[in-house]
Amino acid sequence: MKPADIEDFYARFSRADPHPKGELNYVNPYTLLVAVVLSAQATDVGVNKATGPLFARVTTPEQMVTLGEDALRDAIRTIGLFKTKAKNVIALSRLLIERHGGQVPADREALEALPGVGRKTANVVLNIAFGQPTIAVDTHLFRVANRTGLAPGATPLAVEQGLLAATPDHWRQHAHHWLILHGRYVCKARKPDCPRCIVRDLCAYPDKTPARAG
Repeated sequence: MKPADIEDFYARFSRADPHPKGELNYVNPYTLLVAVVLSAQATDVGVNKATGPLFARVTTPEQMVTLGEDALRDAIRTIGLFKTKAKNVIALSRLLIERHGGQVPADREALEALPGVGRKTANVVLNIAFGQPTIAVDTHLFRVANRTGLAPGATPLAVEQGLLAATPDHWRQHAHHWLILHGRYVCKARKPDCPRCIVRDLCAYPDKTPARAG
């Protein structure tokens, strides 16, 4: 995609949704971190159903450790991989207390050193909690970047690097929200809703779906 088209691409998303937000519920950086860890291979809706009651009781690493792994497992048992996730959340909570005074660090290396936290999770936390212009590549964003021609890449890291290089600085803060939401609700995997797409004339996808008859 040419630079002028990329500028137009993001400008259209900005006009449609000037202040995009993620769909995971949280109350502070710690609960955001927990929610993102729990969201791996799970829907935001499903995570929010479990974390609503959980975050009404637990909002700090200290409270999570006091709650304990067994009780946490029960609280999130509707989420996929809940046993492993409960173990990771308790472990990362302990490390936050031991290494960071109970605070979530605004540092990629420190975040990725926590159990259950990979590059994508770190990018989400850095962007939402600390306002850093990171781009978190999930399956939706990976699809949109490749399908549109915005930043084609064979791996999530390649797509992330391509997006950081292609996206003008003034659009970077919200870029991953716009792209993820677009992939989730419009540029869907099996049947993209191309007639409803606000960037369809800029998109390189050769198999655009037609408008519905009638």
